[in-house]
Amino acid sequence: MKIDGVFSGGGIKAFALIGAYEEIEKQGLEFVRVAGTSAGSIVGALIAAGYTSKEIYQLVGELDPQKLLDARKTLIPFKFAKWLLLYWRLGLYKGNELENWIKEKLELKGLRTFADLPPKVLRVVASDLTNGQMVVLPEDLEKYGISPKSFSIARAIRMSCSIPYFFEPVRLRTAGGMNILVDGGVLSNFPMWLFDKDNVRKSRPVLGIKLSANEYEHRKHKINNGIELFGALFETMKDAHDSRYISKRHAENIIFIPTEGILTTEFHLTEEKKKALVHLGREHARQFLNRWSY
Repeated sequence: MKIDGVFSGGGIKAFALIGAYEEIEKQGLEFVRVAGTSAGSIVGALIAAGYTSKEIYQLVGELDPQKLLDARKTLIPFKFAKWLLLYWRLGLYKGNELENWIKEKLELKGLRTFADLPPKVLRVVASDLTNGQMVVLPEDLEKYGISPKSFSIARAIRMSCSIPYFFEPVRLRTAGGMNILVDGGVLSNFPMWLFDKDNVRKSRPVLGIKLSANEYEHRKHKINNGIELFGALFETMKDAHDSRYISKRHAENIIFIPTEGILTTEFHLTEEKKKALVHLGREHARQFLNRWSY
């Protein structure tokens, strides 16, 4: 059966998304259109390119995550230089390696720009800090005077994955000046709303895969100091928009995969943890799909 799919952000925890995709394939479900944010945009793009779950696992498994941490070269010791990088470059790592890796894998399937895909087969979310607004790629590129069809898919994925302070933001040069774009998770980490229009019947079931516990089981933030306050502030900002939508729809079409205990930027994951995340995603997808009435 053909369905549409939405993949949440979650950084390195995306191995759980791959496990869920494996079970979705096993159940005979096929994605027609996909959307995602951050790590979810990477998985979504690879699915749109035609990769199977086993192929995606192999591609990601062969990648050394440490290679993605492409800090700028400096004569200053990194522990001191990182503060300068944050101040002047707005991020610890460039993000070029991430974009190049995605570009290479998509080109193997003949994909370079959004013109190589049917309309709306792939949509990803980024955050425009300059204008203070959410950006849905590729369609919102028209607002910047840029042709959506001519835009690099890999560059769009990089925008969606540019975790603030961790990766340098993407600078989008337009006729109106320079715009700073970062991780879509800042404004919508789980854009399931992209497939929802008031009073319009869906042409296919929409299945969401979210790297968190059910919204009604969300753990409370502990706030005892300034650092914990910042963490709670960022998490609330990231999830509030999507939580309101999810509660409205009663979460009947979402696979929740709790991944607490693993950091989004834990790029030194062991093989055991990677396999455990894949297994976690597979099992939660299996339990959900066995009772899903679409």
